[in-house]
Amino acid sequence: MNVDSGKTKPGGTSVNVGKGGVHVDAGKTKPGGTAVNVGKGGVHVNAGKGKPGGGTAVNVGKGGVNVHAGKGRGKPVHVSVGNKSPFLYNYAASQTQLHDKPNVALFFLEKDLHQGTKLNLQFTKTNSNDEVKFLPKEVANSIPFSSSNVQNILNMFSIKEGTEESEIVKNTISECEENGIKGEEKLCVTSLESMVDFTTSKLGNNVEAVSTEVKKESSDLQEYVMAKGVKKLGEKNKAVVCHKENYPYAVFYCHKTDSTKVYSVPLEGVDGNRVKAVAVCHTDTSQWNPKHLAFQVLKVQPGTVPVCHFLPQDHVVWVSK
Repeated sequence: MNVDSGKTKPGGTSVNVGKGGVHVDAGKTKPGGTAVNVGKGGVHVNAGKGKPGGGTAVNVGKGGVNVHAGKGRGKPVHVSVGNKSPFLYNYAASQTQLHDKPNVALFFLEKDLHQGTKLNLQFTKTNSNDEVKFLPKEVANSIPFSSSNVQNILNMFSIKEGTEESEIVKNTISECEENGIKGEEKLCVTSLESMVDFTTSKLGNNVEAVSTEVKKESSDLQEYVMAKGVKKLGEKNKAVVCHKENYPYAVFYCHKTDSTKVYSVPLEGVDGNRVKAVAVCHTDTSQWNPKHLAFQVLKVQPGTVPVCHFLPQDHVVWVSK
């Protein structure tokens, strides 16, 4: 990753993440939105093509996350509420999560991370309800993001108290404000520039971003087999993993622990689908909630064996090169 943070004219940060790596160029763009493509070629980010304050539309599409500068305001993302993210370490699994087959299927043991392993997985179809705005940093920073300002936030986005959308907002802010587990460094980022800043502060400037790439999405669970070519990404077991949160605009829960390994895993479905999945393995789970979804699904205890999970298409992992 090449980072150029000088020459600071007003603007955002331009990041290009593709097969050739990542290029970050801060401050040479006009104020505006941020365009992001997480697709077949990796992640492509281009800042400054939007109008000031115009925001950026985030589409979760076939290639992963496709984010392009948008015009107009988007409605709050509408998703099921009440569950904490299965990718956060300090939450016990709810009964709903235990019966949520797509999420349950994401977890596996590191000893099974090899060619020939068969898993039932689902790479779900996405729709327009997944579209949210990735705001420019200067706009995102001007919007309150704290539990003490919830009422102002709801009013700002014309969300009524007591609705599903209001619970989504409160749930996300709660996840972001809670302390991480021992050894976890976390930050909820509300702009792409903040994501890049957090990542480079933890991993240094020589990094690359990867995401799960799906050739053909499906609404059904089906059998996939790990194909030849499983490979470890990054160095020194260091990674920053950014999970997309449910919110009226793009918010990612980014966290780093030193006991994380990242793998690229080629998968072949029984229907001929090909997936280039990103898997994250945690070698130290001793600080996790004992009733975390992973332990209940895999029938293992905290701190005993490395636990792995695949990442959905709209999550991003940064690794040191």
